[in-house]
Amino acid sequence: MKTALIAGATGLIGRSLVEKILESGKYGKVFLVTRKPCGIVDDKITELITDFDLLSQLKFNQSVDDAFCTLGTTMKHAGSREKFKKVDYEYILSFARLAKKSGAKKFLVISSMGANPKSKVFYNQVKGQTEEALKNIRFKQLVILRPSLLLGERKEKRFGEQLGAFVMQSLRILIPDNYKAVKAEKVADKMLRMALGSKEPLSIVESGAIVRQS
Repeated sequence: MKTALIAGATGLIGRSLVEKILESGKYGKVFLVTRKPCGIVDDKITELITDFDLLSQLKFNQSVDDAFCTLGTTMKHAGSREKFKKVDYEYILSFARLAKKSGAKKFLVISSMGANPKSKVFYNQVKGQTEEALKNIRFKQLVILRPSLLLGERKEKRFGEQLGAFVMQSLRILIPDNYKAVKAEKVADKMLRMALGSKEPLSIVESGAIVRQS
């Protein structure tokens, strides 16, 4: 059975992903890299509690097959451009290097619709820079998922996202698939499907493909 290494398990997509991985029966061991206990109890799970600023110093000697990264924040929650980039660029790359060092052949990451290193929008620019940097780490297989606005129950309330989701759901029939709000559970499901089925060296999954999956 396969071994999974996951960062971001306390987030909206991450929580759903862990549940789906456990339900799949395809992974015998699941290691969660996290700042605090996730509260998910299962014999297959081992939590690696760490400060992400010190991730390069984490003592981890297990071999893994697939690494999943669902780390991410917002400009509002981060509080500054510097702090946002620390999470959505530096932390993700630190985790990717840990995964590579641990033998991961496949790396799957949540990016964002509109990711582009040359974008004039800072959020999209950082997402694009992260994608490009991950390509340079040279995993055997890299899977990048670019969801649109996420739907799901968050622990913290984000009024702007709630309003945006309401508007997008109300106008759903008029909105192109790539721009439709998508359930976090559906993104997690697509992430796992790609982990188990994709064979391409580089796969970029746009939001519309996630929305359309049955």
